[in-house]
Amino acid sequence: MGLTLAEKVLARTSGRAQVTPGEIVDAFPDVVMSNTATWRSIKQFHSVGVNELRDPDRIVVVLDHISPAKSEVDANNHATIREFVKRHGIKNFYDVNAGIAHVVMMEKGHVLPGQLILGTDSHSTIYGALGAFGTGVGFTEVTSVWLTGKLWMKVPESIKIVLKGSLSAGVFSKDLMLKLIGDLTANGCTYKSVEFCGDLTSRLSVSERMTLSNLAMEIGAKCAMVAPDEATMKFLQGRTSKPVEMIRPDPDARYAKEVTIDADTLEPMVSCPHQVDNVKSVSELKGVKIHQAFLGSCANAKLDDLAIAAGILKGHSIHPNVRMIVTPASRDIYVQAAKEGIVATLVESGAMITNPGCGACAEDGGTLGDGEVCLSTGNRNFLGRMGNRNSFIYLSSPATLAASAIRGEIADPREFVK
Repeated sequence: MGLTLAEKVLARTSGRAQVTPGEIVDAFPDVVMSNTATWRSIKQFHSVGVNELRDPDRIVVVLDHISPAKSEVDANNHATIREFVKRHGIKNFYDVNAGIAHVVMMEKGHVLPGQLILGTDSHSTIYGALGAFGTGVGFTEVTSVWLTGKLWMKVPESIKIVLKGSLSAGVFSKDLMLKLIGDLTANGCTYKSVEFCGDLTSRLSVSERMTLSNLAMEIGAKCAMVAPDEATMKFLQGRTSKPVEMIRPDPDARYAKEVTIDADTLEPMVSCPHQVDNVKSVSELKGVKIHQAFLGSCANAKLDDLAIAAGILKGHSIHPNVRMIVTPASRDIYVQAAKEGIVATLVESGAMITNPGCGACAEDGGTLGDGEVCLSTGNRNFLGRMGNRNSFIYLSSPATLAASAIRGEIADPREFVK
């Protein structure tokens, strides 16, 4: 029987020729990522009484949440992490100036096709954009892998998502995923491996695929993968010297379900409070007043996302009743956006730029007042997500966000796109 992408990864990392959905395997991850809360794993590590890590070279630590520290407690936790990585020779360490862990991981060549990557963040599914099996785990699991090098994992069933057609002007991969989340609901792919394929998928950039794989978490996916191709190889060029495996599913691989999305008729979509799967078209929401626009998060703060927003904002001013916060996903993205004039355009329109990191998506700045509405390019809009349970968060693409920031209310970006 043929294997899906997820089954191939778990077969290799468990030393098996064949695995089947539902089976429990001892998997040896290629990379283990932990973020700002690494101090929790460090605390558990010390409680065990063991003084050595099994393989420090497989560990990546990124301080992305609450960066820089905003309290004495945060600063001490950061100091604990810095001391730990030095003492144990963890070379792959990125401090508070680097950006969001997921994006930094991919930019710096820590993610390769066919790898199994565990991360202390649910949106670790994003690594599937490069053909890796990325999934979120808890801090106890991370400590276990630090010590033993392996982790029990259940082989997931796989669901094939076929993307076909073309995205029209003003419609982007974020709209595609919000449509899918609305159709399948938050529990539509619980503990399933999602494989994106189809003619549209093959034409999407790695950045657009990152948005797909990132947001797949919001349909409950265990992982969300795109088979590597020329776009993958182009992205990895200059980022790694390791051999790259062009992993692909077998022609006779079995899937629990197949879903097809036709992009030809898709319009801009918006997720409404307080659940990501509460999705409506932008035309149904036009006129909803907003107080804040947040352009950030691992879903949509990459270079092309900033450029899309800047392209709409150029020559316009942000509405006087709206404050717009822009948080680039990484330092590299921030630098390139500055070189290309994107930052200048955003600032000239009235936006404020913060340091790279998770920012308002992780309740680090951008807290909303009672009754206030924020339109965000983030991946979650749960009650209290931005620090106030009496506020409201909508999710959209960078294009819809920029158009709405100009109008002062949720607006259709196609009005600004030629």
